[in-house]
Amino acid sequence: MRIDTTFEFNSEVPAGKDADTWSPTLRAYHALLWSKSLPNGHEFELVPAGRPGSFHVRHESDLGVFELSSDAFTNRLRHAPVAKLIPEKDLPPNLGYTIGSSIVFPRGRVDGKQTINQRKGTHPAIKDRPDLFLECLRRFYAGEGSPLSDCLGRYESFFAIFVDFSGYVAHFLLEDIVAPDGGVRFLHHFDDFSTPAVPHTVDDYLAFRERNNEFIRARNRRIEQYAAGER
Repeated sequence: MRIDTTFEFNSEVPAGKDADTWSPTLRAYHALLWSKSLPNGHEFELVPAGRPGSFHVRHESDLGVFELSSDAFTNRLRHAPVAKLIPEKDLPPNLGYTIGSSIVFPRGRVDGKQTINQRKGTHPAIKDRPDLFLECLRRFYAGEGSPLSDCLGRYESFFAIFVDFSGYVAHFLLEDIVAPDGGVRFLHHFDDFSTPAVPHTVDDYLAFRERNNEFIRARNRRIEQYAAGER
């Protein structure tokens, strides 16, 4: 399996367009990486689908029909008010949009409500942070409530195919943001969703950006190893 974890997906799309729906390489990588056996033993084969501007991947089997769109899994919170106080030269590097920063979710709305992509980006308690989304998902599998309970519940059939939280984490190679005890490694101080999702101080913001970058680098290495047949 040939996967270039340094490839910047925005480099191949028209200016101003969204790589998640316009990058053929990103769509191909999703189809290659996430087509594999599920924890329940079924094969989860994804095929590229859609035209430029609506690229996605699709699965159809006895498990059901799943149309999945690409989404940025990480977020450097570049529009945070505190970010404007920090000179560009002092910011951790922008690692770009590589496969280590991307994931797939069901693309269709249910009952006209927001998709997972949309809700995790607009919910003030989540702000598109990967760690906070995963904490919501961990609680969902455990039957516990979270800010995204309603949204995740609308896509229960998708999450069910991974059996449990550890199955989902393993399938999408997210181990580097999960602790050995199965809990989430938070990128910023966390107190049961009572702490702001966006860091308020310069030190906290810089620390968040560094941890975010560490996760992207680690996941890219993990993806490289997986693509090379290593475990």
